[in-house]
Amino acid sequence: MAGISMKNIVKRYPDGFLAVNDVSLEVADGEFVILVGPSGCGKSTLLRMIVGLEDITSGDMIIGGRRVNEAAPRDRNLAMVFQNYALYPHLNVFENIAFPLRLKKMPDDEVKRLVHDAAEVLELTEHLDRKQANLSGGQRQRVAMGRAIIRQADAFLFDEPLSNLDAKLRGQMRTEISRLQARLGITTVYVTHDQTEAMTLGDRIAVLRKGLLQQVGTPHELYDSPANLFVAGFIGSPPMNFIPGRVHDDTIEIPFGDVDATSVRLKGAAGHDLVILGVRPQDFEDASMIDPLVRANGHTFTSHVDVTEWLGDELYAYVPYEASADVTRQLKELQRELDSEQMRTQLVVVLNAESSITGGSSTELWFDSDQVHIFDPATGDNLTQYAPRTEEAAPIGANQGA
Repeated sequence: MAGISMKNIVKRYPDGFLAVNDVSLEVADGEFVILVGPSGCGKSTLLRMIVGLEDITSGDMIIGGRRVNEAAPRDRNLAMVFQNYALYPHLNVFENIAFPLRLKKMPDDEVKRLVHDAAEVLELTEHLDRKQANLSGGQRQRVAMGRAIIRQADAFLFDEPLSNLDAKLRGQMRTEISRLQARLGITTVYVTHDQTEAMTLGDRIAVLRKGLLQQVGTPHELYDSPANLFVAGFIGSPPMNFIPGRVHDDTIEIPFGDVDATSVRLKGAAGHDLVILGVRPQDFEDASMIDPLVRANGHTFTSHVDVTEWLGDELYAYVPYEASADVTRQLKELQRELDSEQMRTQLVVVLNAESSITGGSSTELWFDSDQVHIFDPATGDNLTQYAPRTEEAAPIGANQGA
């Protein structure tokens, strides 16, 4: 195993397009790091530069203490699992897994032992004689993982390996990959555009936007302390609500009344005329269901609920509101980048499933003022001054997917 160090990595194509822009990232030996971001952000390009499938324009790629910029992929001792499995259709499962060992001309007895060991880990023992055409998508992905395991590589690289699977199977495979990485303790870099995979799999997450590294941290750090509007909108499902606000001395005027801005958390708004408040959907509740003592520490407002969606264990409510052209333009830009249909001038709130709120009605809602984020609408920077909520207090919805 080996750590991976990326120092000021740049990838510029001949036409001038800058795919990766001065990215520096340390992946410790045995760590599971996720590269996440929307399509075109540079995450797959960065992964391909690690493995040697893309040339590095400038910067240093160091694996296991050795600079590998000019090293061929076969000389980096890395195992890569692709989105499309890349299995050989004429070979059975055994031979697909054994293929790297056959290239090394390893003795048959040793090949058999190593293949059966990998197959047992991945629960493929009973499928070793089957061809690719007779396997399910999840089984094919496990075969591809088996071929990576058997190489005894210094690190695993995953390029959106679950994209071709249905939602239920993706959940199962996430668990298998997480369990496998913990068991093997091997350095892993995993690329995905799915924030749910990122939140549930990684020790740390690196968020990219247009080739630039936005923030690196644990899932809790990114959820509780997003560096900017982009990270806040990308991490969390449903996405964070962004509400325009105008600062007046000790209050922030929003479309849902005036929010007290005297708390330490909201003092970052001082000196700004316009701000954007960020409130997680999970930090709202039906005001009638809040204890009076707790209610006093939040903001209560009356608004029209457009639509509700009851999901059994929770209730989604959609609350439209008016916003200025500048805020609307910025939200639409984020919506395009994040490929989100909910990043618009409406609140998406997650309520207790027992709430009696219905669509088409006016009702009292409440949100937790202690969890509000303040963003600069000009730069997108997070201005919030806060101590992040404890892991125990983080809402379950932080790790739930759409």
